[in-house]
Amino acid sequence: MIIPIKPWLERASGVSGQLADWGFPAVEGAEELRSGSIQSGLEVKAHHEDKRMEFYHQPILAREILAALEPVKGKQIFDGTLGGGGHSEVFLERGAHVVGCDQDAEALEYAERRLAQYGDCFLPVRGNFSDMDSLLRTLGIDRVDGVLMDLGVSSHQLDEPSRGFSFRQDGPLDMRMDNRADFSARDLVNDWDEAEMVRIFRDYGEEKRAVRAAKEIVKAREQKAIETTLQLAEIIERAVPRVSGKHPATRVFQAIRLAVNREMEVLEAALNNSLEVLSEGGVLAVISFHSLEDRMVKRFMRRHSTPFIDRPEWPEPRENLDYCLTLPTRRAISPSGAEIETNPRARSAKLRVAVKLED
Repeated sequence: MIIPIKPWLERASGVSGQLADWGFPAVEGAEELRSGSIQSGLEVKAHHEDKRMEFYHQPILAREILAALEPVKGKQIFDGTLGGGGHSEVFLERGAHVVGCDQDAEALEYAERRLAQYGDCFLPVRGNFSDMDSLLRTLGIDRVDGVLMDLGVSSHQLDEPSRGFSFRQDGPLDMRMDNRADFSARDLVNDWDEAEMVRIFRDYGEEKRAVRAAKEIVKAREQKAIETTLQLAEIIERAVPRVSGKHPATRVFQAIRLAVNREMEVLEAALNNSLEVLSEGGVLAVISFHSLEDRMVKRFMRRHSTPFIDRPEWPEPRENLDYCLTLPTRRAISPSGAEIETNPRARSAKLRVAVKLED
């Protein structure tokens, strides 16, 4: 059941200063977080009972996200990729209101149970974060103070064979983040023509042997339908030799997942819609896990944070009509070595942050 969220409160005062490392405003307890002398309640649970829970979510770059979004009493944050509720919990612990959005019914069900103690400070909603503007309007919310997008696949989705995201365990070829969708990975590998598979393997997976992989899939499916993750991984391994520690099917699986869930189109729409829902001074934070996503986020933020555009054929620079953001730092923020050691899945994560300008 959707519980009406409390009206906005005035922002808490006394939260100022700068985090020298990243140029973000400080938050209460930030110095302790940075030094490692305290941990969020969620991180502590990582070593206790929540490790045993079905949908555990260890929030990646939690300290850096806290520094960027400053979750305090009175702020309202849209968590566009709720997952198991890891990031939402650290926001709620500090008094912020959170609208947690996810298209995965299992994630929502778990997060609702986990975050029930926060009452109407937490509002779960099922949907795609690319529709954040319409989702928030439906809830009677015009603007939010922060938007977080933690892209990619959740640990639960990767570890659950029935979801079909990983070739580490055998499961049905699925890869749908929203099980209400009609189109799955099985449909793609059995129905798409060779040229279309080559295109997505190259564009979405950056797979150099895209042609060989697609040909091998077509050859295999002529004998029988491709039904499982291990079946597909073995087919790709015949076409793409192992040249490193990475499994030969890694890039193809990534490409199929991106295509099945239309992730690049969804990300583009979400970035554009974030500008509509952010209040003045609101913060957009995006965590990406591969170069395609990061390039899109980087280009979006730079395009909207450049006051003037200059081209060789122009006599002088022109005002950029898309200018509405400022960047606390132009470089991506990566996890610390200590975080990667405790959470290896954070290794490829990159955080980019932008702040909406005041009119």
